[in-house]
Amino acid sequence: MTLRRGDKRTVTIQEHMAIDVSPGPIQPIPQISNYFPRLTLLNLPPPQEETGDHTATTQQTPSPSTGDNSRVDEGEDLESYDSDDSTTLGTLEFDLLYKSQEKALDCCIIRAKGLKPMDFNGLSDPYVKIHLLPGACKGNKLKTRTLRNTLNPTWNETLTYYGITEEDMIRKTLRISVCDEDKLSHNDFIGETRVPLRKLKVNQRRHFNMVLERHPPLASPSTMRGISFYLKELDNDQQLEERGRILIGLQYCSLRCGLLVSILRCAHLAAMDANGFSDPYVKTYLKPDITKRSKHKTAVKKKTLNPEFNEEFFYEIDHAALASKTLEVTVWDYDLGRSNDFIGGVTLGVNSQGPCLKHWFDCLKNENIRLDQWHVLISQLTD
Repeated sequence: MTLRRGDKRTVTIQEHMAIDVSPGPIQPIPQISNYFPRLTLLNLPPPQEETGDHTATTQQTPSPSTGDNSRVDEGEDLESYDSDDSTTLGTLEFDLLYKSQEKALDCCIIRAKGLKPMDFNGLSDPYVKIHLLPGACKGNKLKTRTLRNTLNPTWNETLTYYGITEEDMIRKTLRISVCDEDKLSHNDFIGETRVPLRKLKVNQRRHFNMVLERHPPLASPSTMRGISFYLKELDNDQQLEERGRILIGLQYCSLRCGLLVSILRCAHLAAMDANGFSDPYVKTYLKPDITKRSKHKTAVKKKTLNPEFNEEFFYEIDHAALASKTLEVTVWDYDLGRSNDFIGGVTLGVNSQGPCLKHWFDCLKNENIRLDQWHVLISQLTD
């Protein structure tokens, strides 16, 4: 076909389909995983652009003998490689101090470094919670404040357990967990570490800087044999062994001719409300008491499992008459509009056993000296 000057050459559909319109070699599509820094642990060579003659240059990968531990062995199957296995969860720095005279364990949570990001912005909102195992999980849980948008938080916050005896220091373990707070969903677990309390020396502060580890995954409660089995699996050593503890002071005042009972504080109380807390108060009786005139009651402490009362009650009674008396101390959960829930109690007298009996006899033998002692609350009291 002859074309005149200024005319455009028309292309038939057959000729158009025959033209090679391929722009060149197909380029790899960027993966979203390329934007996460943890995948650089693989340190794989980037995809090479093909040249016009369809040749590509190759890069040498350092062998494992070079000492670079962050690289994958040459014989490892990259298809099955899980980058999370080599991703650190972070480290946690804290101090522990057991004060024998006060029967208190101080846990100073200092800082964490290099935490695993849990949010879409590549950061976390971390906080620390601690538990004493074995023991009721909610009853002895303590928690720090939450720090926003950081992977290297600094708390410098001290959490204290009261009522920790020498026996507890031998058989209990402190579990420290770091979590990410989410307002619209469940909080995310980052990692944990555990310290047997027997590693501590009395009245000596010990510093720890430990790597966080994963906790073993739990099966669904619906597949287990009841809720008790689920609670047992929540911690291999965890047992719901007690209802809490109470610190009581006893002193017989010879000048006033009476018994002074000090209700100081409670610790690790059982949670009786749906919010995971209780509204505890304490009642005391000096039995036998037919008229119930010996009843005393402390103030109610709202939403706490570790209340501090610091209240004193005085019973006017002769020293000789105390040999036939029994002091009953009970802890209750206050509920508005319905019956209060019984949490636990303890009985001190000549018919008691163990620490309760010793505390009572020591009070009778040492007049005008206040003797403070922690007691385990039990669910059933004997008359």
